[in-house]
Amino acid sequence: MQQQLASKEDELEQRDQVVKERDRQLQQREQYILLLEEMLRLQRIQRFAASSEKTAHQIHLFDESELEAEIDRLRDQLPDDIEVAEDDTPAAASAPKRRQRGFSDHLLRERIELLLSDEEKAGAVRTFFTKVKEELEYIPAQLKVLEYWQEKAVFETNGDERIVAAARPTHPLGKCIATPALLAYLITSKYADGLPLYRQEQMFKRLGHELSRTSMAHWIIRLDEVFKPLIHLMREAQNSAAYLQADETRIQVLKEDGKAAQSDKWMWVTRGGPPGQPSVLFAYDPSRSGAVPVRLLDDFKGVLQADGYSGYAQICSANKLTRIGCWDHARRKFIEATKAAKPAGKGKQAKLSKADVALSHINKLYAIERQIKDLSVAERYRIRQASSLPRLEAFKAWLDANAGRVMKGGLTRKAMEYTLNQWPTLIGYCKRGDLHISNVLAENAIRPFAVGRKAWLFADTPQGAHASATCYSLIETAKANDLEPSAYIRHVLERIADADTLEKLERLLPWNVELERTSKKVAQYS
Repeated sequence: MQQQLASKEDELEQRDQVVKERDRQLQQREQYILLLEEMLRLQRIQRFAASSEKTAHQIHLFDESELEAEIDRLRDQLPDDIEVAEDDTPAAASAPKRRQRGFSDHLLRERIELLLSDEEKAGAVRTFFTKVKEELEYIPAQLKVLEYWQEKAVFETNGDERIVAAARPTHPLGKCIATPALLAYLITSKYADGLPLYRQEQMFKRLGHELSRTSMAHWIIRLDEVFKPLIHLMREAQNSAAYLQADETRIQVLKEDGKAAQSDKWMWVTRGGPPGQPSVLFAYDPSRSGAVPVRLLDDFKGVLQADGYSGYAQICSANKLTRIGCWDHARRKFIEATKAAKPAGKGKQAKLSKADVALSHINKLYAIERQIKDLSVAERYRIRQASSLPRLEAFKAWLDANAGRVMKGGLTRKAMEYTLNQWPTLIGYCKRGDLHISNVLAENAIRPFAVGRKAWLFADTPQGAHASATCYSLIETAKANDLEPSAYIRHVLERIADADTLEKLERLLPWNVELERTSKKVAQYS
């Protein structure tokens, strides 16, 4: 009897184990289904939805300071004839931007007089003009052929003739049918405006001359060697700075030795420089290894800001760099989690998720940065110590308490774990007043490259990728120094062939050229 009871107990225990195992498998399967559904929603959003990083609850998460910043943004949209009350709040400390009326004084102007007929003004005591309106006229582009006729003088001495010819102008490419102005236009159109060479080929054909994309590509690749000394000087100046930002993005290069055409290659970007000498430098490399930043930042000794990619660890260790993180990358992961969350049913109000709560913490940090962006370095440091650090400590405590309560493998859990893993570098911006909360300046420099990449898709050869890196460096560095890129590149092309000394070459650096700036002061990297 006892043996039968023991046998039944064993059988029941085995059944319980089987049921528990099935329950565990079902729970794992349900969790796996939830993760798949979340990833599917994120993929659909990334593929079809707008790329804005605003969230559904963003306005509701604003605290008072963020609301003031939002009101200030709305003020910018008001017509000029509506008065805005001034107050003593931080948001009102900086005057709101007004919509521009009229056209720039730098534009060419032509006066058109609308005249009365003799019959209409017969008997008038006097006449006068009043300006009634302004219109913006477009002057279509055109091609022009420059014919160089060289004067030569013949001298005769003792029956021998000697010919002296007028000096010919130098050209950065030697023999080339394109003027520096045309070369500057090609570079700016492709790398600043995202116009592939095949489209430019069609445009030139409409203007009356067939200029092959092959010729244009060869000119740009040859100019890479011409620009290299200038890029080297920019790199030396940049690495002498106390603070740099770095980032990297993919590029497809078809004919890279040892690499499949479809494999990822990389465009590396560093931004920074001494005060008054900002530069944005691109560099192509087929590898994403840590050896690349070691090569690019070989003599840099300051603070390096980058995302959580481990490839920067080698240079930080070798040069004993202080590394700080990027809150944009952390915030973006929580935004993805909110976008991929299961939508509420019809008629139901969406509930704040843990990702929404995390974003509210992060938004408060950014609100502080918006308030202090125009203050001195010392004042920014003081406010960060007094206001940002307590908010960071509260956010860290919340993450520690809640990370383990979120489904493992989900986007929210991954975002929380990323933030906790990167925490020592994410709080690094509070250690000084001149540091930024995010790597956004480097990301903004990459954005024109990403836009252009959608148009021209790939580089054919490594030489083309290196040339593209050089052209992007010149354009983005010109913009960082408040220079119009086409005017700056043309200025360089017209002079670099004669820059046979270091002093002449340094005069071509964007912070040294005597060109009109797009704003009243040279851009500062601060």
